[in-house]
Amino acid sequence: NFSRVTEFILLGLSDTRELRVPFFTIFFLAYAMVLLGNLLIIVTVRTDPKLSSPMYFLLCNLSFIDICYTSITCPRMLVDLLSQRKAIAFEDCMAQLFFLHFAGASEMFLLTVMAYDRYTAICKPLHYTAIMSRRVCWVLVSGCWAGGFLHSIVQTLLTVQLPFCGPNTIDNYFCDVPPVIRLACTDIYLTEWLMASNSGLISLLCFLVLVTSYMFILVTVRVRLTAGHWKALSTCASHVMVVTLFFVPCMFIYLRPFSTFPSDKHVCVIYTVFSPVMNPLIYTLRNTEVKVSMWKLWKRF
Repeated sequence: NFSRVTEFILLGLSDTRELRVPFFTIFFLAYAMVLLGNLLIIVTVRTDPKLSSPMYFLLCNLSFIDICYTSITCPRMLVDLLSQRKAIAFEDCMAQLFFLHFAGASEMFLLTVMAYDRYTAICKPLHYTAIMSRRVCWVLVSGCWAGGFLHSIVQTLLTVQLPFCGPNTIDNYFCDVPPVIRLACTDIYLTEWLMASNSGLISLLCFLVLVTSYMFILVTVRVRLTAGHWKALSTCASHVMVVTLFFVPCMFIYLRPFSTFPSDKHVCVIYTVFSPVMNPLIYTLRNTEVKVSMWKLWKRF
């Protein structure tokens, strides 16, 4: 009597018809801001030789990851908001799950590297250029992508090997490990623990490393109150805002095996849509060098 599920039905954010158009408008504008804002950052950093420091190199890579990360879920959500039947093929669901965790984990590791970059610039300024050379930056960014791939392939293998014979309804607007594995026709006790120890533990450890680096930065700034240190601290403050929006919801979702809440899909919106929106806003509006470079780029064209 075994029959393999060939597609899943996504329930989306809400089943209220009156909310579809407002939701579509909000998320379309948010997705457009992610694309335009992050593309503007990438073009600005690549065209201005003055923005060649490791901080802007990492910021450029973060913008690229944000574009990829949001594009994995947002276009599908926008289409489903205007569709009557929100079905996704089994293979497409597994592909979305893989690329979501690939980009998401890579962004976690990159945010951690960016915190280390700020720690080195503030706490060890005389050794900064030697520690954060261009070669080291490339190695760190490559390590972020490699770590994201390893994390994602483990999550995907844990999910795809499970038997799915019904039901096939996912109470979310995209395919993710927690809601998908709960549809499996088998005991998922071990799988849920492995999921929590993988995604949840990575989120927690990266967040703890970030918090520790910022504590060292705060201690250093208290001892040496110069204009340069206050400028660096302002940059770190914007970094903390992005980190909080991204890591706290992730830990809420992935550190809770064996439990689910109806609000989970609304929490997912924070780190899949609104956190990437905040990145270009914070890093452009709070950074004078980037704003000056953007103005020069605007006058050039």
